[in-house]
Amino acid sequence: MIKRWALPFLLLAFGLFYLLPLTSHGLWIPDETRYAQISQEMLLNGDWVSPHFMGIRYFEKPIAGYWLIAIGQAIFGDNLFGVRIASAISTGLSVLLAYLITRRMWNDPRKSFAAALLYMSFGLIAGQAGYSNLDPQFTLWVNLSLVALWFALDARNTRERLLAWAALGVACGMGFMTKGFLAWLLPVLIALPYMLWQRRLGELLRYGLVAVVVAIGISLPWVLSIHAHEPDFWRFFFWHEHIRRFAADNAQHTRPWWFYLPLLVASSLPWAALLPSTFMQAWKDKRQASTGYLLLWFLLPLAFFSLSRGKLPTYIMPCLLPLAVLMGNVLIERISANQSRAIRINSLLNLLIGVGAMVALLVIQLTRPVYGHNEMLSLSLVFFMLMGWIIANLLPATRPLHYWAAPALGIWLLVALLPAGMPGLIVHNQMPDQFIKEHVEELKQTKSLLSNDLGAASALAWRLRRPEVALYNTEGELKYGLAYADSAQRKVSMADVGQWVSDARKQGSVGIVMRVKDVLESQEVALLPPGGKRYEEGNMLILILPQSQP
Repeated sequence: MIKRWALPFLLLAFGLFYLLPLTSHGLWIPDETRYAQISQEMLLNGDWVSPHFMGIRYFEKPIAGYWLIAIGQAIFGDNLFGVRIASAISTGLSVLLAYLITRRMWNDPRKSFAAALLYMSFGLIAGQAGYSNLDPQFTLWVNLSLVALWFALDARNTRERLLAWAALGVACGMGFMTKGFLAWLLPVLIALPYMLWQRRLGELLRYGLVAVVVAIGISLPWVLSIHAHEPDFWRFFFWHEHIRRFAADNAQHTRPWWFYLPLLVASSLPWAALLPSTFMQAWKDKRQASTGYLLLWFLLPLAFFSLSRGKLPTYIMPCLLPLAVLMGNVLIERISANQSRAIRINSLLNLLIGVGAMVALLVIQLTRPVYGHNEMLSLSLVFFMLMGWIIANLLPATRPLHYWAAPALGIWLLVALLPAGMPGLIVHNQMPDQFIKEHVEELKQTKSLLSNDLGAASALAWRLRRPEVALYNTEGELKYGLAYADSAQRKVSMADVGQWVSDARKQGSVGIVMRVKDVLESQEVALLPPGGKRYEEGNMLILILPQSQP
């Protein structure tokens, strides 16, 4: 039955818990609004070579990730579904890869289903599937490269081997054009020690050339095109996004070396209590080719990212597919041997988390309400989500061998309902496109646009399909692009804002979107001229200033 219904079940869960919720909440700042706007701008100006953020050069990432998000918007429209579908599809394909490599390694339908289910329900994976950024896409290409490598090593004939090496090359080429040189480093990081261990280095050198040629063929046209369009791209991208991020003392997002260890536990919820038994069994079986390969795939990228200075939680996403495969193997072995202790402990841990969250929500809402009287629907969604989590973990706590998969339902309900159940305070502060949407018709009538926050500015540009938003006393990640002469006029300082608004109002009405979180931003608002229409929600402020009379 599992062999027949595993993939249809996973496909149904994908539709219900990954696709349906994509339109249930606004775009989170700063990532989602940025990627939505950059990709939309590709459709508006027809430039599919050089990334631009609100019309300003933006060389933080290569181009392929924006391509896929832009294709989503081209097919489904400039809406939340179109912006996020690339992340959801990328995650769904990674789930399929987990299923395929497990089937190739053990040829056991139960293990294949378990590995795919575990991967699809890891908290970090499920959460990022509905979030528009490049990490799910990059994770897909890394997963494909290393799954293809295993298929190449396990190939039964030359044709199958060549196709697998070619698939590895495609994955490396697309991964490189999504996030850079890391897409080439990670497969080598695993392949080289594994082939040395298996005494197959000659095979790597011979057939690896196929992957190299294909990867170059995939990426070279864009590499040459971007160099011709923007000669400084590779200097900035290589030094800023690779060397400085991974090694410089002033790297972004600096974290201690152990940052990913507790994060790994959190990322693997609701299966975190299965980690000890998974690692112990994997270590015992490390001399087996399949287990050794998965351990290298899991441990070496984890060590590499731990040693880099700049760290973000999503960097370890490529480590989670081999973890799911190892965990699925151990889980089914335990179930076959009627050993339910780890499953029951895992469920009890999840129950503790769910009950604790429920109690905390009730206490906070009764003492310091975060949901207003008009937000009972949102509160009800969170309450329903927590009850679903608790029930999903009660079942395996009582009958672990029968209902071991139930915790997946809990995490799927969480990622589907929690964003839609956010209180208005978070929605208005972290999803400014929803506030802008309420006043989009008035903002469309304006001639000029101004904002003091990149997240709000990109949300404004995306909603109005107008990249030309002036940046008031802010530059952030656009500092490099704003240094170009043709973009310098987009900056508006506090000293110049009065004159800028005066000149803009001579041409037509002016739309201003502000985030007001601190004293400095309050001072920025104070420098704006009085009058016009004023709308406030959370820390968001919209001003519509009419055209001045001659």
